[in-house]
Amino acid sequence: MDEGVAEAIRAVPAWDGHEPTVTRITAGITNRNYRVDIAGKSFVLRLAGKDTGLLGINREAERAAGEAAAAARVGPEIFAYLPGHSALVTRFVGGEHVPEDALRTEPVLAAVVRSVKAIHGCAPIPSTFPVFRIVDEYAALARGRGVRVPEAYDDAHAFAGWIEGAFAEAPMPLTTCHDDLLNANFLLEGDHCWIVDYEYAGMGDPFFDLGNLSINNALDEPAQELLLRLYFGEVHDVHRGRLALMRIVSDFREAMWGVVQQALSTLDFDYVGYADKHFARLLAAAQDDRFGGWLDAAKAPVPVSA
Repeated sequence: MDEGVAEAIRAVPAWDGHEPTVTRITAGITNRNYRVDIAGKSFVLRLAGKDTGLLGINREAERAAGEAAAAARVGPEIFAYLPGHSALVTRFVGGEHVPEDALRTEPVLAAVVRSVKAIHGCAPIPSTFPVFRIVDEYAALARGRGVRVPEAYDDAHAFAGWIEGAFAEAPMPLTTCHDDLLNANFLLEGDHCWIVDYEYAGMGDPFFDLGNLSINNALDEPAQELLLRLYFGEVHDVHRGRLALMRIVSDFREAMWGVVQQALSTLDFDYVGYADKHFARLLAAAQDDRFGGWLDAAKAPVPVSA
C-alpha cells in the first residue's frame, strides 16, 4: 500500500484496529482516489494532487460545500477531513456512472437537474468562483512556471470579455455552485443522482454550472432546451443566450485548466491535448453567427422561476 494512503488511513480514529481493503479508483485527473472497505463499510479516500491550491482549490471551502451537499442529500457524507494528510474521506455511495448519451433523455437529465438545483439552494459557502478572473490567474501562473500559453488564449480572452460585459448588464444572484459537472461526478441510483467532488465549489453564477454541465456532457441543442425547461420551467431567449455563452466560458476555463496543469500535475495525462480540444471547441462556438444575438439576449434580466 502507498505510504501516503496508509498514513491517511491510520489517521482516522474510527478505523483504529481494523484491517482495510484498499482499491485504486482510476477515474480522476487531479487527485488520487481509493475505495477503502473497512469494518464492514465502504468509503472513498481522496489524496489531493500536488500544488492543487494553485488551481484555486480551497480545501476548507470544499469541506463546507461537501457538508452542505450531504445535508441536501445529493452529496456523500464527509466521514473524515485530514488536512495534515491532504486527504478527505467520504462515505461510498451507490449508483452507476451516467453515460453522456443517457443525459439526453428526460428521466436521467431530470434527476441530474434536481440535484444541481439542490446544490444551488444550499447555504452560502466561504469561497467564490470568479471564472473570468480564474482564467487570467491560470495564464499568469502557467507563464510564471515556464509553460507556453497558446495563442488561442488572446482570442478566447476577447470573447470572454464581451460575455462578461453582457452578463454584467443584469447579474444573477450568487449561489452555491459545483463548477465541475463532468459526468464522472454523477452517480445515478434509481431516480436519484448523487453528485461528488466539490473541490471547485464556490459562490457563483448558476449559469456557469448549467453551461458546464451542458458542454462537458455534449448536450445537443434539443437536450440544452430540455435542460433549461427542467431547471427554469418556462424558457426565454435570455436563458438560451446565457447558456450558449456560458458553454463557451466553461470551455475557456477547461482549456486554461489544462494549460496550468502542465506546470503542476504529476499524473500521467495529456493536458496539452485537453487544452487544445477545449480551445478549438470554444473558438468554434464563439464564431457562430448567433454569437451577437446571444450577447444581446444575455443582457436581459433572468425571469424568476416558479
